[in-house]
Amino acid sequence: MVDVTSAPGSQPSPSSRPPFLAAERIKRAVSSLGWTFLSIALFAAIWELCWFFGISDPKLLPPPHVFLGSIPEQAQYFNTATRWAVGVAQSEAPSGLRSVGITIFATMTRVIVGLAIAFTLAVSLGVLIRYNKLFERLTMPTIMLLSAVSPIAWLPVAVFLLGIGNGPAIFMVVIALFFHMVIATVTNIDNVPKNFIHVARTMGASKRQVYGRVIIPAILPPMLMVLRLNLFGAWMVVLVAETTGVGYGLGQIIMLARNTFNPPLVFFTIFLIGSLGFLTDYALRQVQRRILYWLPEKGEGHAL
Repeated sequence: MVDVTSAPGSQPSPSSRPPFLAAERIKRAVSSLGWTFLSIALFAAIWELCWFFGISDPKLLPPPHVFLGSIPEQAQYFNTATRWAVGVAQSEAPSGLRSVGITIFATMTRVIVGLAIAFTLAVSLGVLIRYNKLFERLTMPTIMLLSAVSPIAWLPVAVFLLGIGNGPAIFMVVIALFFHMVIATVTNIDNVPKNFIHVARTMGASKRQVYGRVIIPAILPPMLMVLRLNLFGAWMVVLVAETTGVGYGLGQIIMLARNTFNPPLVFFTIFLIGSLGFLTDYALRQVQRRILYWLPEKGEGHAL
């Protein structure tokens, strides 16, 4: 029997790429960074111009220089929220900026842990569904049924089962992403070119080898794209969970800003959320590039 190997194993490692490709990659990274800053600066400039010409009310839509220029003041609200969450006196509470870091870390942990759990379980279950016909018939109808349920509907269930804290927030992220990721996994398996499977079987590969060395490597690129898309869904769900008091975090700060009618705090928190979402997506893209090193990077595979 001829051994069937996956495509990644037959490709050169990233370290074996010619030096000019590394230089080209650095050039593209610098260009991308420049366009990113230009895009953000343009958006901020339009916002500032609306404030300058009196088009927007600064009390309701404070411009960037207002909510970014009062970070120490806004950080005190993070201090209050953190103190309430951990139950310590004012004298024992962390400083404002440290409270911002604690709040960010709490929310990011819930997003990353929930996303990792959902992705691992969904891919495993999706592969098992296509691997075993009986298992597919027993589980797929239920998955399709539950995939239509809004994540918000699961919030009372999360509180009933797990109480208050990190558990319900992570559960909300997992339950919001899991069913759609299972369906995406099954769909991507169905889209694997049949020629790949036929060639593997012709070479004597068993069913397990076909899945382990052909199908799973073939669905890895689209599934990592699914992971990136669901990253933003994870951010939305965890903020909703935190807003309803499931756990302290950036969502709770948004609710605190609403209750105290503090637009600068709202937009400062939105700025933090957007920045964190951007950075986590960038980190995920770098991980994707490392894992899928055999695929041509953007700009490498075509002349234009």
